[in-house]
Amino acid sequence: QVQLVESGGGLVQPGGSLRLSCAASGFNLDYYAVGWFRQAPGKPREGVSCISSSDGSTYYQDSVKGRFTISRDNARNTVYLQMDSLKPEDTAVYYCAADRLFLITALCSGVPGIEYWGKGTPVTVSS
Repeated sequence: QVQLVESGGGLVQPGGSLRLSCAASGFNLDYYAVGWFRQAPGKPREGVSCISSSDGSTYYQDSVKGRFTISRDNARNTVYLQMDSLKPEDTAVYYCAADRLFLITALCSGVPGIEYWGKGTPVTVSS
């Protein structure tokens, strides 16, 4: 079955850390750019960070630069999002997505037609 499955979300205090995982099954993630997106209640979905398939180039939304790190482990067919120094405004459902054709700037802008999406994992940052 072809799918992306996110995990690692949960409740964390401000200043804490979480590591999200995006595991692919049924296809080889090596050939896909992968992005992390989030959607907070009442807000549109936004691109958080993306990583290319070819040279490992990365993109980060300004609000997460220096706090979040995206990485990929091709042996495990998985992409990670390490989130440090979390803030209440990071609270959202986090989704991963993958596409074989889009560059990371396009992917992270949320262009229509992204090939695969996961179902999301919730992250709540609260004391």
